[in-house]
Amino acid sequence: MIDTAIARPTRTAVVVWLTVFGATTLWSAIAPKDVTTWWLEAMPALVALVLLAVTWRRFPLTALLYWLILFHAVILLIGGHYTYAEVPLFDLLKEPFGFARNNYDKVGHFVQGFVPVMVAREILLRTSPLEPGKWLAFIVLCIVLAVSAFYELVEWWVAVISAEAADAFLGTQGYVWDTQSDMMWALVGGVTALVLLTRLHDAQLKGKGGRR
Repeated sequence: MIDTAIARPTRTAVVVWLTVFGATTLWSAIAPKDVTTWWLEAMPALVALVLLAVTWRRFPLTALLYWLILFHAVILLIGGHYTYAEVPLFDLLKEPFGFARNNYDKVGHFVQGFVPVMVAREILLRTSPLEPGKWLAFIVLCIVLAVSAFYELVEWWVAVISAEAADAFLGTQGYVWDTQSDMMWALVGGVTALVLLTRLHDAQLKGKGGRR
């Protein structure tokens, strides 16, 4: 188990983090494509900000996690501004890469696995008897798939409740396997994060708390 005595980020890092988050949120909220969709897409980022503020003193996270969460928030806020099916850059990529659709939503679901898997990993290492290894990797990937599946359920509920916001929020663009591919990309994101970031994550945990 990892000790919870994690050092907080520097004042400069906090200022940079809040500036990027605030500026992106302000830009995203100004004349979004669809106001209802903006709230649906931006809400997880806003909730994350509140949770980070509430846990700042009693359960500070590693610097890696704070930056990953910011990255995820920016992805959500961009999608909220344009809707996931109409992000301009990914419209431009359709012709040169032969895409039949705007694939920004797949980036969003990849990140939906890439970031939460590290959040789950840190929480489990710091609050449970689990140690780094295959079982931890398996469990956090299961958590990622659970989160992804729950998000797909939320999309379904929104589609049932609000026909107006359904198309923009779902972003299926006529792709019949959209739900399944969304979950696949979340899994790919989770695996990628574990492969690329596990050593760095362990080093930050050891350097700021050490193993019990």
